[in-house]
Amino acid sequence: MTDCIFCKIVEKKIPSNIVYEDELAIGFADVSPQAPVHILVIPRKHIPTILDISEEDSMLMGHLIEVCKKIARDKGIAKTGFRIITNCNPEGGQVVYHVHLHVLGGRQLHGPFG
Repeated sequence: MTDCIFCKIVEKKIPSNIVYEDELAIGFADVSPQAPVHILVIPRKHIPTILDISEEDSMLMGHLIEVCKKIARDKGIAKTGFRIITNCNPEGGQVVYHVHLHVLGGRQLHGPFG
């Protein structure tokens, strides 16, 4: 996907502050953090929205959750608490059309959610 900013990060065409990387996923600091810890976890595979996740991608999505948990532990927010958020389509707040999970923590998080 040539126009996808996250695909460009996967391909190392755009620099990012990578905190985690394996053969399936990358975790990197959000450029506009909403909490002291704000990491984006993305699959290397381009999947536009959560509605585009296929049954074949079930294990990949489980892996992304495991990556989120590891990052939360590594960043010291696992015990105090953190939030994992994903957005879907415009009214859901999705801006980049490449599935991604936001890992947020490091302070008391508040709502509302809509």
